[in-house]
Amino acid sequence: MVSEAIEYSDGGTALTGLLYRPSGQPRAAILVYPTIMNQSGVVLDKAASLAQHGYLAFVADLYGRNPETFEESREFAAEIRPQPQDFRRRLRGAIRALVALPGSEGLPLGAIGFCMGGGAVLELAREGAPLDVVVSFHGLLATDLPAEPGKVTARILVCHGDADPMVPRSHVVQFWEEMDAAGADWHFHSYGGVKHGFTNPHSPPGNPAVGYDASADRQSWAAMFELFDEVFV
Repeated sequence: MVSEAIEYSDGGTALTGLLYRPSGQPRAAILVYPTIMNQSGVVLDKAASLAQHGYLAFVADLYGRNPETFEESREFAAEIRPQPQDFRRRLRGAIRALVALPGSEGLPLGAIGFCMGGGAVLELAREGAPLDVVVSFHGLLATDLPAEPGKVTARILVCHGDADPMVPRSHVVQFWEEMDAAGADWHFHSYGGVKHGFTNPHSPPGNPAVGYDASADRQSWAAMFELFDEVFV
């Protein structure tokens, strides 16, 4: 499936989103926030799958450029992540770009994200972004700006690998307690023995923290669609 390039910006940073359209009337519009490697790899396949299932999918641009190496991606991420408000502003830019597109008028909105993007959608939920549902796949759970009571309006699904060393169980419990204190509607799926990046069958070798898990990939993707069926009626 071929994507359409959609230009937008965050302040002085030019960004380019990738839009995937379904064959018929979209059921909803879904933002897709990618990994630290930005618009590449399996994230684009996931966006195409959303379109095949009847959703208008928009892959956000985190940096305005795609890194060539993982080390370069860390440098790019360091430019936007240290200041939480700046990071959230960059994320909101994709929402504005999507809702401004012809054909998106009146559609319900959701957001999904992977790794860095998984943490990103939770940041949007925490600040009360106008989203009906967010789904995080192996995303980071810690935050510098916890949700305030009554602020979270999106339904939340977190799909997490229990053997992910980047997200220890202490972070999991802190997240649960944060969501309870905020009065959020949340689901948390934890897959035993599963590492970080479990949706990516092309993870580079040599990183013991990362590993593809076909079962967790299938189950989490199915769980997302089941939640969508509840939300987008």
